[in-house]
Amino acid sequence: MTTNPTRVGADPHLEMIRPVPPPTRRACAECVQLGTPWVHLRQCLTCGQVGCWDSSPMRHARGHAASTGHVVVRSIEPGESWKWCYAHEQFV
Repeated sequence: MTTNPTRVGADPHLEMIRPVPPPTRRACAECVQLGTPWVHLRQCLTCGQVGCWDSSPMRHARGHAASTGHVVVRSIEPGESWKWCYAHEQFV
């Protein structure tokens, strides 16, 4: 039997997911503080922090993942329900 590496559950970082409350604010707090724009928002599934996605100038969600090791995020955009692993650069 072979394992499909793109199958949900195959990524070892899924073990880092914790129950996080839904975001109370639809904004990247770091962008608000800096006065910079953001495009799409993602929520860390380890600690709940909300940051801007890679299509935003400052890429705060990726920076959070790099500095904390919290590598699994979810989209909080309306109509989206996917998760992403920064360590493996793939949907999970």
